[in-house]
Amino acid sequence: MDDIRVLVSIDFGTTYSGFAYVHKENQETVVVNYSWPGKEGVPKAPTALQYDEEYKNVTSWGNLALEEDPDEVQDDTEGQRPRPVELFKLHISNLSKKELPWLPPQLRYTKAIEDYLTQMRKLIQVTLERRWPTINFPQQVGFVLTIPAEWPPHTTKVMRECAYKAGLLPSLNSQQLEFTTEPEAAALHCLSVIKEHNLQPNDSFLVADCGGGTVDLTLRKLLPENKLSEITERVGDLCGSTFVDKEFLHWLGRKVGFQALAKLKTDNYGQMQYLVQRFFCTRIKFKFSGDKKDYRTLKLNLQQFCPSFPQYVVDEIKEQMEEVGWILKLKNSSEKNCSAMFLVGGFSESPYLLRKVKETFEHQVPIIVVPAVPIAAIVRGAITYGLNVDNDIVPDRMLKWTYGIEVSGDKPSKRTKDGMHLYFHELAKRGSNVKVNQKFSGDFYPIRPNQDIITFNVYYTSKYEAKYCNDLGMRLLGVIRVKTYDTHLGLNRPIEFSLAFGKVEIKATAKNKSTGEIYNETTFELTL
Repeated sequence: MDDIRVLVSIDFGTTYSGFAYVHKENQETVVVNYSWPGKEGVPKAPTALQYDEEYKNVTSWGNLALEEDPDEVQDDTEGQRPRPVELFKLHISNLSKKELPWLPPQLRYTKAIEDYLTQMRKLIQVTLERRWPTINFPQQVGFVLTIPAEWPPHTTKVMRECAYKAGLLPSLNSQQLEFTTEPEAAALHCLSVIKEHNLQPNDSFLVADCGGGTVDLTLRKLLPENKLSEITERVGDLCGSTFVDKEFLHWLGRKVGFQALAKLKTDNYGQMQYLVQRFFCTRIKFKFSGDKKDYRTLKLNLQQFCPSFPQYVVDEIKEQMEEVGWILKLKNSSEKNCSAMFLVGGFSESPYLLRKVKETFEHQVPIIVVPAVPIAAIVRGAITYGLNVDNDIVPDRMLKWTYGIEVSGDKPSKRTKDGMHLYFHELAKRGSNVKVNQKFSGDFYPIRPNQDIITFNVYYTSKYEAKYCNDLGMRLLGVIRVKTYDTHLGLNRPIEFSLAFGKVEIKATAKNKSTGEIYNETTFELTL
């Protein structure tokens, strides 16, 4: 780590992704990347991939994978390109199978993540080597990767493996990769804004990270020396700006028929995205303020944005659309003190969202602000985190899950084949304020005198209380197997099993209490 010269932060988002970088010798000059294939002058690119027909090789990514300009539509004789892959990051989340976004059957979501990070790695490498030709990539580059706060613990494991396979790391367990949560990075970015509003140590402030896929809320307390404490549990949900896009498509489906819309989505996905991004997002979503004096009617020429659309519309709807020249009209319709609220993320650029937040909270929160370039807040905050990772700039966090292991005992529960009772032994409770690297441990013993393999099944749940590992909502986090050589001691072989909550990743350790020997120390063999 002493040889790290450049720090890179990556905001791998559900709908858009970006990166920033800084040389450790000039930490004041943080550079956000504004140059992407197919588009210049924007801080993020769509998290989207275009594959070949077999979905094996990436043919384009980012903006080039999604938007299909009607003036550049392929001739029908050339055939349509395969449907782009997007929203694949959601496959890490706890969404049910029926809620997960589409993926082609021959493509695993981990492969899609790896492929996207590979494209980002190529761009990052070229960018850094152009600026610093002598940089040794990736050996002299440190990375900070942001992850959603609400997502399950195995997220870091998945992302680490994908980052390694994408060529960002020289080895799988390289210390050159750090994780921080998206709302934590957003809060760190707000430290510079806090100075402008004279917040003092012990003042609290809320950060609302309004992204494309998720909205995350976190309440922080400002500590001396510009450090942050987390004072309440993070809350968030899948309710970002892409869900507004879906409502626009739902409105369109009511006008032209949902069957026609589905056909457009299947056969001409790029045209549909062009319609959403160039018409709805650019001309409506990010300009709509909700102020009635600004209300006006917009005309949507479907043939201009989606020249393939008319062939899918049928019966009386087609007749009605032909009468109006395929033009649609869009009309408008309308316990702890918190010292400040900061809105970041791409969705926070919506004037309507800011207006509604101010109307709702102006009597409770005196300062409600959107920092400059809020869409880049996470990558900038992640750089701040990376530069201060050894200074405990975020010394504590609130646990979002209850953790424990499956143990045997005399409680009524499910039984093993030889009659042993099994139940959930809690190690760390949801809602606990945990210091960095704080350990939660217990002493455990073999259940049979001659047992030389001891297995620790680690579980987690969103509940505050749990009895059994087969309770509803209980999930297996990982399995740790310990090989022992002191079976001559019978049952009198205490093993200290502990979970240490680091900056983001969790470390499990099994140690012989009698000798001090560490049997196993791992960040989990995860069951996905």
